[in-house]
Amino acid sequence: MKIEDFNFAGHKAIVRVDFNVPLDENGNVTDETRIKGALPTLKKILSDGGALIMMSHMGKPKGKVKPELSLKQIVGNVSRNLGVDVKFAPDCAKADKEAAELKAGEALLLENLRFYPEEEGKPVGIDKTDPGYDKAKEDMKARQKEFAKKLASYADVYVMDAFGTAHRKHASTAVIDEFFDKDHKMLGYLMEKEVKAVDNVLNNIKRPFTAIMGGSKVSTKIGIIENLLTKVDNLILCGGMTYTFAKAQGGHVGKSICENDKLDIALDVIKKAKENGVNLVLGTDCVAADNFANDANTQVCQANAIPDGWEGMDAGPESRKAFANAIKGSKTILWNGPAGVFEMDNFTAGSRAIAEAIAEATKEGAFSLIGGGDSVACIHKFGLADQVSYISTGGGALLEAIEGKELPGVAAIEK
Repeated sequence: MKIEDFNFAGHKAIVRVDFNVPLDENGNVTDETRIKGALPTLKKILSDGGALIMMSHMGKPKGKVKPELSLKQIVGNVSRNLGVDVKFAPDCAKADKEAAELKAGEALLLENLRFYPEEEGKPVGIDKTDPGYDKAKEDMKARQKEFAKKLASYADVYVMDAFGTAHRKHASTAVIDEFFDKDHKMLGYLMEKEVKAVDNVLNNIKRPFTAIMGGSKVSTKIGIIENLLTKVDNLILCGGMTYTFAKAQGGHVGKSICENDKLDIALDVIKKAKENGVNLVLGTDCVAADNFANDANTQVCQANAIPDGWEGMDAGPESRKAFANAIKGSKTILWNGPAGVFEMDNFTAGSRAIAEAIAEATKEGAFSLIGGGDSVACIHKFGLADQVSYISTGGGALLEAIEGKELPGVAAIEK
């Protein structure tokens, strides 16, 4: 069922949203992007004359009640954005009364789903090596199903609109659907947009296709890199990964971040890129610092000749030019991961060069998808969010989709 075609009048809808928003030390929301992203779906339900129940996780309480991760703190933000006074259920598994009393046009937010270990469905207090682990896993699976059944009992329609958790087989994302028929479960508007954006990048490619992968570790991106090597024309690898590649080719990287046990993988990526005719762009120079601090002494040096006691913190001027040249003229662009320690103002130039080149290419007609927390933070920091095609709300989910993996939260709706 498509959300656009469903009339919520007379229905109670339970919506899995991603309200895992950042809070300051006083519990105030510092970025409402995820709340705003869910509004089209939530407002459609209310304007149709439906009753709205929202459920989400926040942080990683690991099955324990932690007041600092209570969703009660965001009720005011959600109410203001939604334009209705949102009610709050202080226990997501004991919200029968609140759900039953909910009238058309009213909204209810459930407490943090992850206060219950059943949401994630992982056995608690037992190690995988323990002889009783398999039994504990089966028991938890049954408990997870009961937890999902309880959540489903509050409503007669289920809407999945949390792309950020779509890669997890959690009670609220990929088990709850079993309790709704195909005409009463659907993706929300945000999920539809996310799925379409990923499909645009991977299955509706306009060439040249350029992917930019940054971040500190090759190990966390290797599956994605290998999948992209069969799809892209240009692959830019930057950030901390630069120094693993430099060392793998015999370079000296000082005290830069480097995965010494992944040097063979780096060489394999270089080999596969050549075999597939992919233009692999690696940083050739860097801005190195004598300390991991914004006010550290800096020097520009070759990425494969960093002096002892110094570490690469950002892409150098030659690398920035090479990155921008590969991006300009592209028709499909994917960016995940910064080119340096962009959180420190003195090491933003590499990430800024990438962001500006993407904005320029987008203006010339490219489809550009920005995903992953740090890249999204970059594009906002540089004030270029409105100059790219799409900014994804899901980090891990986006990466798994790019890697070619099935997303349980999407598959559950489509089956």
